[in-house]
Amino acid sequence: MKVSTKRMLAAASLLVAVAMISTGCGGSSSGSSSTSSGPTEVKIGIGAPLTAGATALGQGMVRGAELAIEQANASSTVTAAGLKFTPVSGDDQGDPKTGVTVANTFASDPALVGVMGHLNSGVSIPASKVYADKKIVMISPASTNPALTQQGLSNVFRVCTTDAVQGPAAADFATKLLGFKSVYVVDDSTPYGEGLAKAFADQFTANGGKVVGTAKTSDKDSDFNALVTKMKSTNPDFIYYGGVYNAGALLAKQAKDGGIKGPLMGGDGLYDPQFIALAGAAEAEGDFATSVGLPIDKLPAGQDFLTAYNKKYPGQAPAAYDAYSYDAANVIIAAVVEAAKSVGADKVVSPAGRDEIIKDVAATNMVGVTGPIAFDKNGDTTNKAITLYTVSGGKWITKALPQ
Repeated sequence: MKVSTKRMLAAASLLVAVAMISTGCGGSSSGSSSTSSGPTEVKIGIGAPLTAGATALGQGMVRGAELAIEQANASSTVTAAGLKFTPVSGDDQGDPKTGVTVANTFASDPALVGVMGHLNSGVSIPASKVYADKKIVMISPASTNPALTQQGLSNVFRVCTTDAVQGPAAADFATKLLGFKSVYVVDDSTPYGEGLAKAFADQFTANGGKVVGTAKTSDKDSDFNALVTKMKSTNPDFIYYGGVYNAGALLAKQAKDGGIKGPLMGGDGLYDPQFIALAGAAEAEGDFATSVGLPIDKLPAGQDFLTAYNKKYPGQAPAAYDAYSYDAANVIIAAVVEAAKSVGADKVVSPAGRDEIIKDVAATNMVGVTGPIAFDKNGDTTNKAITLYTVSGGKWITKALPQ
């Protein structure tokens, strides 16, 4: 059966509340998927770039999800349900083909019923079809291309808002807050970069701004000097880049070194300390990035999350999607707990259990670290907040909250 929204809210909120105050150690150990003498092992896949691509963001996703799973295993809510959760990481390297290989590996495990991932839209879109075939729920904390949830797949969700929201919000910040009138738009030819750049450019033009030039690059490019020379001749107020930090930082550095005075702006793919580290603090100074949601310190549960995070990962600063990964994992956990009530703990990994998990995720209505979490009919979050950040003094600081 499908649980009511009220029941789902109560269960999910209880689970998150217990997780936030839990101090016990959780298991990432392996074991049999179900025995009569112990809890049913339920695996959650974590698909992210870990050795190539935007690894700082991917490794942060693992940290956020593993924290949620550890806390859940220490909670009475999960133990009373007869469950034990195990994280399984898959290194998709930010590459679509590798991502599909990871997805097939996840799908071949009968105990794996949910995936927290992926980072890149270009990976999430093909991987989601693999999960749909096996009735594995997928919740992305970071894939923002609208196409992901427009495939008609009932198992696909995301806790981040889309480029259709982020791109126009960035254009509004650029024209109405920062007063920019001209821009050179560059994208990295990925579904994420292309979609974000187009959404931005369309709104920037609608706001009266002028796009003085466009260019397509690769997310693996490292030499932008020829492009910088071309951009400089158009004298733009700023550069807008659709892509992630590893290539974006090099573009920002080479643009400044090449004499372009205006800043570089991009989306959530730039919002990581590694952007500043790769570009250089001086070259990155004054650059901008939008990111989904509100700053953690502006959210009711933010400080509790940071306290638990710093205890588990001392010396590690949360990356852009750690909190979103934490929330996405908790949504899956709460849905599995609810499904266990309907079909039994030992049946949550069955086809009927998987169907129930997908239904229960769709019915989510809870408050997470990133704010209210609920999904529309397509699986998109109803939380549309976008924040503007800027580099100042070698770190990202909040420039403007949602307008």
